[in-house]
Amino acid sequence: MTTVEERPEERGPFEVPMGDVFADVPLFREIQRVLLSSSGAVNWELARQVGIATAQWGREDPPPTPEDQRTFEDAVRLAELHVAELTGLAPPPDLPRVRAVRRAEWVRANIESLRPLLEPAAARIGEAVAAAQRELAPAEPGAELAAQVLSQLSPLLLGAQVGAVLGILGQRVLGQYDVAVPRPGAGELLFVVPNVRAFERDWSLPPTEFRAWVAVHEVVHRFEFGRPWVPGRFRELLDDFLSTLRIDAGSLRERLERLDPADPEALRELLGSEEALFGAVLDHEQRLKLGRIQAFMAAAEGYGDHVTAAVARRILPSHARIAEALRRYRETEVGDAVFERLLGIEMKREQYRSGAAFCDRIAELAGEETLARMWEGAEALPSLPELEEPRLWLARMG
Repeated sequence: MTTVEERPEERGPFEVPMGDVFADVPLFREIQRVLLSSSGAVNWELARQVGIATAQWGREDPPPTPEDQRTFEDAVRLAELHVAELTGLAPPPDLPRVRAVRRAEWVRANIESLRPLLEPAAARIGEAVAAAQRELAPAEPGAELAAQVLSQLSPLLLGAQVGAVLGILGQRVLGQYDVAVPRPGAGELLFVVPNVRAFERDWSLPPTEFRAWVAVHEVVHRFEFGRPWVPGRFRELLDDFLSTLRIDAGSLRERLERLDPADPEALRELLGSEEALFGAVLDHEQRLKLGRIQAFMAAAEGYGDHVTAAVARRILPSHARIAEALRRYRETEVGDAVFERLLGIEMKREQYRSGAAFCDRIAELAGEETLARMWEGAEALPSLPELEEPRLWLARMG
């Protein structure tokens, strides 16, 4: 009987089992570990590694000091009092855990907190990619194999782009809710100290006041997303959009066919592109569904900006300088990188500005208490037309 050790095909030219050789080479062990690290729609281990490497690329990422931690803890306590007083909203029942963190830690934390939101979405994308690939070339030689390869590549590509997007954001975000969507773990507030320090230095802002501004912005989003109905409503809108998602498989295959695996720069450009990796085909129905997501995100971020500005005017002598610095800083942002690049959900800065303008106008016409009614329930949130014409919302709310 021939044993495994005696089979010539299992041995290399020097009588060494090749499986053992590859197992002993660190590079191949690492590749195998990454490839096998996730069985879902996204390779999260690859996302983590790419994200941390991108966030730290070409810059220092020093740990926060105990003084940084104390400063943000004090700022959050003060912010909660002022946000509750201005808005009339009850704070979430749980006490927030305040964490001053490095860029790398922000990436790790957001990969974990966004994972329950992005994993089902990525699974839908994978299904849509496979369906589109079958429709594109059902009778072509090798079409079935190509579809299988693409389905295996999808978790790696999504993992790499999740990491690239969060890594790029990690270089500039100030807090947890710079990605302003509800997610599990809403009781935790993160403050990215290296980015906060850099912003204070670059714009010559008083650190105590600027950190108070960042804390207010985070606390407002915690109050919004702490409403019991909010996370479920956002997931419902996202699932509805993705349930009928169609992918432009021809465009995707063309992009992948042009990609030279031996050219790291080409891969970097693909993953860092402003264009969504898996381009969605938007018909009339999909645009209506997309509009509901856009309205939710614009209202949430607009309310955050409005309340932050209103509180800052009350308590921060340098609020005008801070507001101008942030306005100029945001001019370089064109949209929401996470959802635009990963899911094809287009969010432009103008939409966020319309959300803030809506909140400013409602507060002017009817007061902060009336404006806060938008968080009474899913039906109270403004639609896109109402964001453009606030009086429509006031009339509907009675």
